[in-house]
Order: sequence, then structure tokens, then C-alpha cells
Amino acid sequence: MNWRDRPRCDETPAWASLQRHFAQRFVGADAFDLRQAFADDGAQRVERFGFGAAGVWADLSRNLIDDDAQRLLNQLAQQCGVEALRDAMLAGECINTSEQRAVTHVHWRSGSNQVPALIQKAPEATKTIANLHRQIAVSRSELLDFAGAVRADGAITDVVNIGIGGSDLGPRMVVQALRAGGHASGPRVHFVANMDGHELAGLLSQLRADRTLFVVASKTFGTAETMQNAASARAWFAAQGGTDVARHFVGVSANAAAVAAFGAGRCFAFDEGVGGRFSLWSSIGLSMAIAIGRAGFEALLAGARAMDQHFASTPIERNLPVQLALLDVWNRNFHRFASRCVAPYHHGLRRLPAYLQQLEMESNGKRVDLRGRALPFDTAPVVWGEAGSNGQHAFFQMLHQGTQVVPVEFVAVREPAHALAGHQPKLLANALAQARALMQGDQGDAPARHFPGNRPSTFLLLDRLDPAGLGALLALYEHRVFVAGAIWGINSFDQWGVELGKRHAAPIAQALGSRGEPEGATGDPSTAALMRRLR
Repeated sequence: MNWRDRPRCDETPAWASLQRHFAQRFVGADAFDLRQAFADDGAQRVERFGFGAAGVWADLSRNLIDDDAQRLLNQLAQQCGVEALRDAMLAGECINTSEQRAVTHVHWRSGSNQVPALIQKAPEATKTIANLHRQIAVSRSELLDFAGAVRADGAITDVVNIGIGGSDLGPRMVVQALRAGGHASGPRVHFVANMDGHELAGLLSQLRADRTLFVVASKTFGTAETMQNAASARAWFAAQGGTDVARHFVGVSANAAAVAAFGAGRCFAFDEGVGGRFSLWSSIGLSMAIAIGRAGFEALLAGARAMDQHFASTPIERNLPVQLALLDVWNRNFHRFASRCVAPYHHGLRRLPAYLQQLEMESNGKRVDLRGRALPFDTAPVVWGEAGSNGQHAFFQMLHQGTQVVPVEFVAVREPAHALAGHQPKLLANALAQARALMQGDQGDAPARHFPGNRPSTFLLLDRLDPAGLGALLALYEHRVFVAGAIWGINSFDQWGVELGKRHAAPIAQALGSRGEPEGATGDPSTAALMRRLR
């Protein structure tokens, strides 16, 4: 199947079969019940709905799905041409059709000897990909050499990453995770994203200008929040007696000219095919490389590369990213679950839900397909969550007894990086217990103590939170989003909705700074009234 001729999910025979099967098996008094499914076929069900790849194990057995639904979902992936689109992405074709760009983030984590393996199913790949890999190798070498020099420079004690969105969420989450896992060393690495000056001011008050390196990360080097923070940091640097802006400021951007105009001494570039929310593997990962070092950064890439190889070569029926994406489609479009809760049972992964919010909702929060047609079905769910076991004392009440059914995704790590006795067994016991309680429920001795049970969950398990394991986990999530978007027939790699608010903000900001009547700049009485109060 040519990837350009792929049908949308609701145009396939499998979609109609899934609708019939759902109506027959999952609706009504005799609807599918997890407790009965495990009573009938427990051990075998766990085996059939268990999937592993690159050190990540996923137990999907506690979801409201049966063998026939899984079989039909596999057919849906085939009929929607998921494999054809995957191969086109790996071949460097312009699958981001609205922007006429290739999607290249996978290539940024490929080793120089990985090109043939990654594109083995796409013989139409041209010299363009080979050239890109050569450029990536040079860029990565320069980035890691610079990161190593910063780590070895005793004069630099603090590094501040200034970025927002994909230039912040991924690197921030990775550094937090690997610091908690004992894999971060070297200078202290901080992150600033919010345009609210309280974040930057609070950090600057703790720093010395002569001991700080600022990494300004923006694909265009024109992102409003980032450039405001960068300008304020540069002004603070000068006010503190700093004189060598070129030494203490570097840029990470696809716009080298703007970086030079700002006064940064170095620009670490990456190509236009790297979307922001997929960019941590590229030069955007400079702050990560400074925190975890060359070996850590290369291990992160290697873990992601292992998941890439699994995704590129494993049949749909046992392909972990594909199976998770199919489950997402099943939950969203058939069960009509509007959200998914992500509960990482590891302090280092506390920002994982925020990272996934951008990855999933910015990628697949779309209402028209690739041909511009309005979609007759829902796409991305709302992704939300909090680190376990904190969430148990906040929103798990709703998960167990609320009127809405919300699938929960538990993420756990087997080995701790600390030596505190008693913590890890109790933490893992809580994760396992919550998943079991959601499924089992409880009759209780009064209506208020009744737990309906039969509530779905997925359990993801890593052996340890090290760079390779984290790399594999994040690549798994990326491919999962890609597959869901392919099935829904949307472009997961543009984000026009992000731009609309920015267009409104510029004239409002100008009007807020003036003394004139604001209506003409805002266009609606509500905004004008609020502006008068603010002024």
C-alpha cells in the first residue's frame, strides 16, 4: 500500500467489524467484565496481552478488551497502512504534508551504522537520508565535545536551559529522571520556561553571573516566552558585571543568524524536520548532555534506538508501540473514554504526565484529517496525572468511585537508586494494589462504600531508571502517538493551534503598554474590560 493512499480508520472493513463487535460484546447487561475474563482465562490472558521490547514490559491484560477485539484492531492497523507510513517516515519522505517536511527525529538517535537497518523496509530511501546522518554525526560530536568541556570547566557551576514546550519539557523531564536515578553529575542544570518573571527571577537570585552558562533553546529563535526570558537573563548578566556574553550564552536553534544576532557564542543546529515535542534527541538535548555526560547521552540514544528497531521490524501482532496505540484507539473511539491518567510510581518521572500532555495532545489533538475533512470521531484523549503514591491521596477517589471511567496507566521501576530500607517494596505494592483494586472493586457494606470495579488499567514496567531504559520508554511513547495518528488519518507533526493564541497576544501586549483605548486592538468587549482593570 502506498502511504499516500491510506484509508482513514472509519473507511476500513475492520472499523465496521469493530463497531459490531463492541455493540455485541461490550454493551448491555452481559457486557464484558474483567473479573470474569480472569476467572475464565487468567494466566493465558496475561500472556496474550503482555508485550515487551527494549527493556520495557507492558501488561495490557487489565483493559476492557478481548481476543476478537484485539484481532480486529490488528486488522485495522494493517488496513490503515500503518507499516507503509512508518517505512515512509524512516525513509525520509515528507509525511508532514501540511508543512511539506520529512519527520526526522528518529534519525537523530541513530548510530552511523544504523542507517541500513532503519530503512531496510524502505528501499526508495535516497542520498538525502545518508547525508542527514552524516550531518547528525557531526552535530552530535560537536555537542558532546562542548558538553564535556562544560562539565570539565570548574568555573561553570550552573547551567540554565531557557526554552518552552519541546525545548523544555523533554530535557527537563530527562534530567529530573536521571538525576533521581543517580545518573546526573557535573554542574547544576536548571530550567526556565514560563514567561512569568517569577520563575526566572527566583532562579537568578541564587546564581553568579561569572559561574553560569545559559542555553537558549528555540527552533526558530523567535519564541516569545523564550526570547523574553533570554533577554532578561542577558540584562541580568550585564547588571551583575558580566562582560563576555559569547562565553556565557549559547543557542540551540535552526536559525543560526538569529542566534548570532543575539550575541551567543555558539549555535548548535538541527534540521527543520525535528518537531519540538520530538526534539530532545537532537541538539535540543544539550542541557541533558551536560547533566548526564557523553556516556549517558549515548546510552539514552541507544535505548531509544533499540525501541526503534523493534518498531521497525516486529509484526503488528507483537509490536509494543502499535499495540498500545491500538488500545488507545479502542478506548477513545469505542469505549468513548475521554481521558487517560498516567501515574508514574517513581519520583524521577513526576514530570512524565506533563511531557506526555504535549506529546499526545499537541500531536493528535486535531479535528480534520489529512485531506481537510472534519472528523466524525474523537482523537486524542486528555492526558493527565501525578506521581504515585501522591495521586492516591488526591484523585484516585474519582478513579475508583467517580461517574466517569478513566483508564489508568501505571509506570513502575523495579530497582530503586536509593538505599533507604522499606520504601521500594511498599511503593511497588501500592502500584500493584491500585491496579488490582480498580479491576476487582468491592461490594462494601453501604452504597458509599461500594466500588464498581471493572475499571481498566495498563502497567508499564522498567527494570531500572537508567539512560537506556528511559530512552526506550520515551521512544515507545513517540511511536505510539505516531501510530494512533496514522489510524485516525491525521497529521501528528504539525501544530497550527499553538500559533493562534500567539497572534492574538501581540496586539494585546502592545495595547496593555499604551494609554489608548484598547477595543480596537482586542476586538471584543470582554477582553477590553479586563485590560482596563489590569491597567
